Amino acid sequence: MNDADLIIAGAGPAGMIAAITAAEAGKKVLLLERNPKTGRKLLITGKGRCNVTNNCDRDTLLANIPRNPRFLYAAFSRFSTADTMEFFESRGVPLKTERGNRVFPVSDKAADILNALEKGLRHPLITIQEAQVSKLLILPDNTGVCGVACEDGTEYRAPSVLLACGGKSYPRTGSSGDGYRLAEQAGHRIVPPVPSLIPILTKETDPKEMQGLSLKNVTLTVSRRGKTVYEELGELLFTHFGVSGPLVLSASAHMTGKKPEGRCDETFYASMLQGQGYRLSIDWKPGLSEEQLDRRLLRDFAKFQNRDIINSLSELLPRKSIPVMLRRAGIPFETKINTITKEQRRALLLSIKDFSLTPTGFRPIEEAIITSGGVDVREVNPSTMESKKLPGLFFAGEILDVDGYTGGFNLQIAFATGVLAGEHA
Repeated sequence: MNDADLIIAGAGPAGMIAAITAAEAGKKVLLLERNPKTGRKLLITGKGRCNVTNNCDRDTLLANIPRNPRFLYAAFSRFSTADTMEFFESRGVPLKTERGNRVFPVSDKAADILNALEKGLRHPLITIQEAQVSKLLILPDNTGVCGVACEDGTEYRAPSVLLACGGKSYPRTGSSGDGYRLAEQAGHRIVPPVPSLIPILTKETDPKEMQGLSLKNVTLTVSRRGKTVYEELGELLFTHFGVSGPLVLSASAHMTGKKPEGRCDETFYASMLQGQGYRLSIDWKPGLSEEQLDRRLLRDFAKFQNRDIINSLSELLPRKSIPVMLRRAGIPFETKINTITKEQRRALLLSIKDFSLTPTGFRPIEEAIITSGGVDVREVNPSTMESKKLPGLFFAGEILDVDGYTGGFNLQIAFATGVLAGEHA
């Protein structure tokens, strides 16, 4: 006996919108979630504000998907960023567009986005059950899926199953990588997951000395063997292990490093950028040219000409950074301003305009905002999100080998693939 028309494993953004879409089309849906509450990861997105999508056209959207963007063409055509905005605004959540076309609820509360989805889940055709799926139930000769079995031994039957279990990031929210194992049971290849949108470890210890220092309006440039792969103005944070913050998270999506084979441990992620030729450069004063910064230094030096240099830069640089800058420039702390040479001033200027760091790896994948890797999209029908390996099996969201940059693109992937799967499952 069928318990539902569709079973969905995972009540994250993709799973929830898929359930709503299927139920509104008249299908009976069973939504299985391992956590007591739905949408836990959604609540921490955008620092609790929820960057729900990006207010851009489809071409711009696809340009911000570094992995397998063509696979998402049909999904984004069916459910665009405008559709996402209309979905939430029609459910009582006013939205606003900020810098970089990032879209947030006017309230700046992720809970409002989650509440709108949970309200949609109160459809009479949707049943939500706390359960962890342990395996797929498959018809003889792999002719189709027919349900799922859960860890407590309970079996649920349905002619369609949607895996929307997430990746491996933030396991405390439910994204433990279980979906990969279920997909493998159906014969799918899993592209080894690696962190994306993740803090970066550095060889140098300068960041540890400046731990907790947050910089705004700086430019971060990432190069690989001399070629620039990322450059952006924004915010970053120095930590005990290296660098973090919005600029760094975005930059990490452009840094591939060593290719993983199979399951990887924390040590691998910490060393995956070693020997790959990456370099980070921070321009602390991007609004000033070298000539303008030199004139600024000369003005400050004239103002504090009888002081030691260690006590003369606080109007230009954060106090925590001054000892680091002087060491990089090779200037002793007790050097009097009136004895600074032109060469020393030049060395200090370059330390400010080109603060170089050597990235060695990433923090553990569990700390990543999203994971890159997952179900090989060549084995999934992009027009329906159905498995090419097992009829009736569908995928949506982060479990797929697609990911976007920061700016609302990853939630748009979740919503678009969720809607497409919910319609066809």
